[in-house]
Amino acid sequence: MRIHHHNRGYAVITLAVLFSALGLILVLGGAVPIVSHYSSIQGYGYSKQALLASNSGVSEAIYRLKNGMNLPSSVTITLATSSAVVTTTTVPGGKSIAVTSSQSSYHRNFSASVSYGSGIAFNYGLQAGNGGVIMDGGSTIRGNVYSNGNIDAISSTITGSAIAADSYPLAADQSNSSPSTPPNSITFRNASASQDFAQSFVAGTSTAINKIRFYIRKVGAPANATVRIVANNAGSPSTTEIPTGSVSLVASSVTTSYSWVDVVFTTKPALVPGTTYWVVIDSSSQNSNNYYVIGANSSYATGAAKTGAYSGSWTANTYDGYFILYAGGITSTIGRANYVGGLQIGTGGVGDAWATNVKGTSVEGTIYCTTGSYNNKSCDTSRGSPPAVPLPFTDDNIQDWKYEAAAGGTISGNYTVGWQGASLGPKKITGNLTVNGGGTLTLNGTLWVQGTVTVNGGGKIKLPSGFGDYSGTIIADGWINISGGGSAGSGSSDSYLFVVSTSRCPNDINCGGASAITISGGAGAIAANAQSGTITLNGGADINAIVANTIVIGGGGEVTYDQGLASPEFQGGPSGGFIVNSWKED
Repeated sequence: MRIHHHNRGYAVITLAVLFSALGLILVLGGAVPIVSHYSSIQGYGYSKQALLASNSGVSEAIYRLKNGMNLPSSVTITLATSSAVVTTTTVPGGKSIAVTSSQSSYHRNFSASVSYGSGIAFNYGLQAGNGGVIMDGGSTIRGNVYSNGNIDAISSTITGSAIAADSYPLAADQSNSSPSTPPNSITFRNASASQDFAQSFVAGTSTAINKIRFYIRKVGAPANATVRIVANNAGSPSTTEIPTGSVSLVASSVTTSYSWVDVVFTTKPALVPGTTYWVVIDSSSQNSNNYYVIGANSSYATGAAKTGAYSGSWTANTYDGYFILYAGGITSTIGRANYVGGLQIGTGGVGDAWATNVKGTSVEGTIYCTTGSYNNKSCDTSRGSPPAVPLPFTDDNIQDWKYEAAAGGTISGNYTVGWQGASLGPKKITGNLTVNGGGTLTLNGTLWVQGTVTVNGGGKIKLPSGFGDYSGTIIADGWINISGGGSAGSGSSDSYLFVVSTSRCPNDINCGGASAITISGGAGAIAANAQSGTITLNGGADINAIVANTIVIGGGGEVTYDQGLASPEFQGGPSGGFIVNSWKED
């Protein structure tokens, strides 16, 4: 019986387990599709988030490129809870963008290709910095002009519109003026060894300098003294002057008691931030009874004072002179007073002038200014004064080009191309590059010259005809001179050559008065950039785009460019930047 009872219990348990198992199977059978459907929805959400983040990464990269903003070679873009890694690579003629985004185990990858547009980094066809534009001698600019400084022109023509922007408000860039009563002093003009006074400083802004102020007194009746800004030469003043006009410390404005005396520059130069300069008070003579005394202290950390003789020897002083250097506060001017009709702006009733002051200028369109009337036209005051705009290149742009060139190898020393010609690039040259004797240098990639570039004697630099719509770049750390029958340009109507100088010439000690870029006669499809220096054009130069701190056009020179200005004030012409060639999911 017990055995029989035990067997019945076993059977009951077995059936219960069986029915439970069947029920579980039925339940699971219904649950699997539900779980699968839930996972599918969740996966779709992850994939969609990755898609949005990746696509946004491409948008962000292109936006930064087109607006001249910083775009590292690799950067992470975050969108809500998702992120994407954007990798940008420089390729011939443009940039390659690769973006990947992962959400859980779901990946979405995008890529894009952009090429340099017809005005790569030259968002303005002809754009000058604080040094402005100087034209004379029957020179012509066929197009529009935007300048952060004056457009000083006579006997010249601008066929489009011209804008000259005001500088930033007057502000002290460098100052040594504390405490108000100077604890020390420096005497000069009293002896041959201390005939002149010099004080060094490091420029803190690229805004044009306006004036300098000295805390000074006199003994007796010294004569006027010439005030100069000069470049640094191994820790002493050089004789390389920064143009400031003919300005003096006027003796009659200096009293026998300390006071602040202003010296206003008639030419407003733009200095290079981080660069050492000297202000020199050149007395040209000495007299032990008639001399100057400038207040001084020992707490000015960014400069040094010396006494001596301009173009002679200098002796260091223990103290620094009291001075204040002012930048900005300069109102813009187009034209020159007393030269009515000396500058012609516009043709066929089209072409405006916009500046705080417009003088001696005949304008086809509207004159936007602050007060006055010119050429029987009233000043339209509706716009106020035009704003200064930044110059386009960054240090990163320059460094990218240098990396591209150095990746192709290095040529040590100078490199000369003669009548037999040569093909070169990408390449770095540690010395100077010279193309002459009727020789042709065909540029197959970016070229970085650490010295100077000279093209003359019928020499040529060109891009190969197969370059298509790509562009090539020569970047020099020294000056560039294309003259004497030399030329530079493209081998195809779809491409053009960038000529870039990082030089500060002529405001540097090693320039010998040369401009950063000088182009005269025969330049072809070329775009030139010297944002820290001067570009001088004459003799029929034909330029696609120009950017420089100062642009000088003379000697009957003509500048013709087809790059438009990215400004609503100008009515035509394409803007520069990048063209998107492709944008797709991989």
